[in-house]
Amino acid sequence: MNTWSLETWKHKKALHQPVYNDLDELMKVEEQLKSFPPLVFAGEVETLKSRLSKVSEGSAFLLQGGDCAESFAEFSASNIRDTFKVFLQMTVILMYGAACPVVKIGRIAGQFAKPRSAEYEQVGDIKIPSYKGDIINSITADIDSREPDPERMIKAYYQSAVTMNLLRAFSTGGMASLEKVSKWNLDFVEQNLQNRYQDLASHVQEALNFMKTCGIESENTPSMAEAEFFVSHEALLLNYEEAFIRQDSFSNKFLDCSAHMLWIGDRTRFLDSAHVELLRGISNPIGIKVGPTTSTDELNKIIDILNPDNEAGKIVLISRMGKDKVGDFLPKIIQSIKNHDKKIVWSCDPMHGNTVKSNNGYKTRLFADICSELAQFFEIHQSEGTYPGGVHFEMTGQDVTECLGGTQGVKESNLSERYHTHCDPRMNADQALEVAFWLADHIKQHRLGK
Repeated sequence: MNTWSLETWKHKKALHQPVYNDLDELMKVEEQLKSFPPLVFAGEVETLKSRLSKVSEGSAFLLQGGDCAESFAEFSASNIRDTFKVFLQMTVILMYGAACPVVKIGRIAGQFAKPRSAEYEQVGDIKIPSYKGDIINSITADIDSREPDPERMIKAYYQSAVTMNLLRAFSTGGMASLEKVSKWNLDFVEQNLQNRYQDLASHVQEALNFMKTCGIESENTPSMAEAEFFVSHEALLLNYEEAFIRQDSFSNKFLDCSAHMLWIGDRTRFLDSAHVELLRGISNPIGIKVGPTTSTDELNKIIDILNPDNEAGKIVLISRMGKDKVGDFLPKIIQSIKNHDKKIVWSCDPMHGNTVKSNNGYKTRLFADICSELAQFFEIHQSEGTYPGGVHFEMTGQDVTECLGGTQGVKESNLSERYHTHCDPRMNADQALEVAFWLADHIKQHRLGK
């Protein structure tokens, strides 16, 4: 294999990249980004890899989720807080119900760029460039706003930095303490779900009270008083990612300091990909999205490129098949990976393969379809003797109406009420908690071999 450097990706095929008209401005922005402090640090990245190695061994579970695409307009402390609260609630449900540790990774603090199936879209009588995420252009539907602007990378960095600051404060500043387990509720959550969660919270509180009588105080136990929370995004915009690849002064390893974990999308995952080339040089955990078109031979070769030492916790395979295709394609991929003895975290993204258009024109997802793909994911792994180690959701702590169904009963007629996403539909807090209770039961059954 050729020697890797920060420049070698430029000799490969780079899909879904913006074309900037002002190359001098682009170079100026890149130099600015290279001078900025990192968003994450080498020790945190190694900690995540260690946690993910436990998932690959079947002794922990991965919960990854967040916005489809972060936006500049909806950036606020309350939105970040509420999404973090949903993570905490889901984690308690999974830990208590499934009796295993949960590794928490947000799609946040960098999830700004989105691949699009078409370069242009029709707006009235004119054709304009597609919206590719706030880090590239504006969602405003006119030609000037859709022009790729390199300065947007600077704004994305600052928003990510502030988001990281808040998340670290929430994680270590007392909010994540298990003593507050009953206070993580969101006001709009459906009453039956609130009651079910509060019942679980009361059991957790009883356990904490018992531990106190034994002399174990939560404030002296970091795992009870704080929460480990990691961040991730799709490594799509290569100019941005290259600017944050730094060499650690202690280990001499290169890492992408824009996030703890990066993933390669289904549209940019191929052997001659510039995205694969850039990420093969970094020590971060790497996710790989796999869909119905995935070639098992090519996938194994890509894994060898990204993880030549077969390091545990390095590779997360995120299947996104759709409920009607997962049964046909996932078993073949699992069997191929098993035959090559790869150390893998198996995760399921039940969102992207189940996107439909409603009768009133909204892009949406059916909660029943999400659960159907998840159920098949667990059944297939049970059959293959492998561990279904994680999930990957597009979700939010906001009270949105973007996915149909769930206990709250979002209907087509409700979609327009609070449809705020800039790209793909997300589960709201109700739906996220409902699926967490569902997951806890399935993980427990799988771990018990039922």
